[in-house]
Amino acid sequence: DAVMIDDTSSAFDHPENRARALATAPRDRISLRDHVVSVEIGAFQAERGVTQRLAFDIVVDLRPQPPAGDDVDRILSYDRLTEAVAAELAAERLNLLETLAEGVAARILAEPRAERVFVRIQKLDRGPGALGVEIMREGSALPRPASPSPQPRLLLVGADVALGPWLEPLLADAAPLVVCPSPLAPAPRSADPAAQLRIDLLALDQAAWAVEAMHPGLAVRDSRTEIDWALRQGAPTVWAPARMVADAVEPPAGTDPAVLVDWLATRLSAREILVAGAAAPDTALPLRVIAIDPAPGA
Repeated sequence: DAVMIDDTSSAFDHPENRARALATAPRDRISLRDHVVSVEIGAFQAERGVTQRLAFDIVVDLRPQPPAGDDVDRILSYDRLTEAVAAELAAERLNLLETLAEGVAARILAEPRAERVFVRIQKLDRGPGALGVEIMREGSALPRPASPSPQPRLLLVGADVALGPWLEPLLADAAPLVVCPSPLAPAPRSADPAAQLRIDLLALDQAAWAVEAMHPGLAVRDSRTEIDWALRQGAPTVWAPARMVADAVEPPAGTDPAVLVDWLATRLSAREILVAGAAAPDTALPLRVIAIDPAPGA
């Protein structure tokens, strides 16, 4: 049922249909439809100093790989499409939709799973209809790298430390914060090392959920994809480590909170590790100890 891509009947098809028509073999693909953003863009004087709505439709053909199961860290997240748009719009003011489409396509193709991308951008406010461009690019030339995540600060918190008002200045800082709680109590002991690993990690996950329950402004995240998304949004995170550690190709050398916080900080290219009421990690990263009074009754 393939249709020649230059036929009049397909000239105005949605990028999903054009991707299907050009496919030489079955491909998985993800798409973004009708993503509308208001921005200043355009070469005409009348377009300067005002915003207009742009509608983005993006389709990405994915490289073949074994089934990801239900592992969010093994797929190309839909958020990367909207983030490519936001990053390109934030880079500079542009005159041409063609330039914007090229930049968005390049950012998406920098993602390892992206093989080919279709980008359609339409101006919705320049006339009685929608004026736009559509491009298709494949992943050979990458003029722009993938948008990096901001460098966070990691906060290792002892079990007897209350996250009180002293936390607010840390949350207000431009660098996003990842809170790494210590276990609330000693974990049960097992003679089986594999079982002990799981027990220790579950104790850390429990501590993370307890922190979120006491501080609604914080949210538990347990995958690299979720953490990266939160960093780009500037949203604070409480790390639940069990999932990432259990699935890691190069796991940390133990489940001690100090070891884990250094392991995560290295992977996130953290700018700083903060420690409150806990043993400081042996780390090559900048380290700062915060003097905090223990929780009442501790």
